[in-house]
Amino acid sequence: MIDTERDHYQILTIGWEDGKRVYYPIFHLDIRNDKIWVQEDATDYDLVGELERHGIAKSDIVLAFHAPYKRPYTGYAVA
Repeated sequence: MIDTERDHYQILTIGWEDGKRVYYPIFHLDIRNDKIWVQEDATDYDLVGELERHGIAKSDIVLAFHAPYKRPYTGYAVA
């Protein structure tokens, strides 16, 4: 799912597996207030590291999958 108007980017797994409904995000990024919010990264790929290698500062990356009270300890932006 790509929504460039709202800066929302997501890859989902949707379907059926062993007779059960499967629906979950594999990868989900939002851009809010000039920061990249990593909502989910269930991949083996080092997405955050790749962002940094492309020049994105840690202060511009929010690890949103961590609770707000934990974010100050991540070394990344808190909001």
